Amino acid sequence: MLRRTFLTTAAVLLAGTVLSGTAHAQLKEINFGIISTESSSNLKTIWEPFLADMEKQTGKKINAFFAPDYAGVIEGMRFNKVQIAWYGNASAIQAVDRAEGEVFVQTTAKDGSPGYWSLLLVHKDSPINSLQDVLAAPGKYTFGNGDPNSTSGFLVPSFYVFGQNNIDPRKHFSRMVTGSHEVNALAVANKQVDVATNNTENLERLQKTQPAKAAELKSIWKSPLIPSDPIVWRKDLSDADKKTLKTFFMTYGTQTSGKSADQLGKETKVLTDLQWGAFKESSNRQLIPIRQLALFRDKIKLEGDANMAADEKAKKIAEIDAKLADLNKQMGS
Repeated sequence: MLRRTFLTTAAVLLAGTVLSGTAHAQLKEINFGIISTESSSNLKTIWEPFLADMEKQTGKKINAFFAPDYAGVIEGMRFNKVQIAWYGNASAIQAVDRAEGEVFVQTTAKDGSPGYWSLLLVHKDSPINSLQDVLAAPGKYTFGNGDPNSTSGFLVPSFYVFGQNNIDPRKHFSRMVTGSHEVNALAVANKQVDVATNNTENLERLQKTQPAKAAELKSIWKSPLIPSDPIVWRKDLSDADKKTLKTFFMTYGTQTSGKSADQLGKETKVLTDLQWGAFKESSNRQLIPIRQLALFRDKIKLEGDANMAADEKAKKIAEIDAKLADLNKQMGS
């Protein structure tokens, strides 16, 4: 049986370099970062078969890298302790901007949908039945917010729920805590918080892993579509390693020459357990709409800041407008 090495942030960052090779040389060993959307034990269960196939088909030793938060995986990539990782779009922006990352493929939903949706969850017995119920009751409810680097758990609700309604969640709720998607969902199910962020993919996962808890939840808000998650590699990987990795992703779970029906079925099952269909080619361009979203959120926050001097506010807003104009040009190019 394949023996897999599961790495934590501390183990990798303190133990020193565990890889064979240097930048631009082919690697014998690769660390794969997995963001903390739920408990590591659950993630290991669904990722083990995929990483085992990746190891077999690329001929490289693949180590799973887990961290207690999204930032741990980003920092792992920044210091070249993670060479490839699964991110959400918001955390991928941080990896691209700060950690030499580059988007090269994108996941797809197993049902063929082009993405997923952010949610606000409450307990099924809660008197809260709509977003308006939450917005109309400052100081009344407790809130479970997502990881600051999460697209669906933090960025999307920050803009659509709070930014567009000129609300600071730190002031609006009687208490606010931060946690992973799973932690927040369970906090709502256990009536530890009144409302929390989540997403359609994680809620579906919870319905399988803890169906009794999932049955205690109801959704009161659904966001616009969020692009499917990117897979990011360090852009200083050798061309040979990039070719090997991209070939693996682009052919995994698809019918290719020489692939038996049995192997295709097994790969499809692995992807289904990850809630994915086959991968598709992508690039950093997929992050542009999320970058725009973050800038719009920041602009709204600035516009509502009554304590900032008018000239300073105008300068900062102009800077944001310039960045938005540049992103619009990139979208059109």
